[in-house]
Amino acid sequence: MVYYFTSRCGKYTIYMGKDKYENEHLIKYGHPEDCWFHVDDLSSAHVYLRLKPGETLDDISPDLLLDCATLVKANSIAGCKKKSVYVVYTRWKNLKKTSDMVDGQVGYFRPGNVRRIEVEKDNSIVNALNKTKVEKYPNLREEQQMRLDEIKNQVKERRRLEEKEKRLEEIARKKEKEERSYDRIMDADKMISNKGKASVDESAAEEFEDDFF
Repeated sequence: MVYYFTSRCGKYTIYMGKDKYENEHLIKYGHPEDCWFHVDDLSSAHVYLRLKPGETLDDISPDLLLDCATLVKANSIAGCKKKSVYVVYTRWKNLKKTSDMVDGQVGYFRPGNVRRIEVEKDNSIVNALNKTKVEKYPNLREEQQMRLDEIKNQVKERRRLEEKEKRLEEIARKKEKEERSYDRIMDADKMISNKGKASVDESAAEEFEDDFF
């Protein structure tokens, strides 16, 4: 089972697993847009924020960050009793899972890309998020594959458009080059025609002079 929440701004989905076993599925079948939150150095739920395509950690607003951090604090047995805790967060794709790790345990491919914030207890935020709570039994593997296929198709379409644009630019360059070559040929023909005309005029003048004299 997965619990889904809507951020207070109404624009983002936040979700978490029911238990550590469900967390394993979330770790494995996340989306490229997902960000992962966890209470630092304490046991807690794994809370995920699904960003919009193209957004980064820097695009997370302070209020949205507070939603996620407050929710993960409230779902920590030890953390919920403390006035404040530190919460770490990073992109889902930065999570590293090895065979020697227990359920719910993760590492990082790039520890330098993990951020850390302090959050205090705020029941008003938790209550607001809980009002949007929905329980679902999603096919996480299938949803992930659908999203990856969508991204793959988007990349293919972008490349197709880029190749089309390159071909059109090449056609335009060739056309421009041909037009310049045609203009040079026309100019050369005009010079030849004028030269011949000058010769005819000169001959006529000579004949006129001969007749006059």
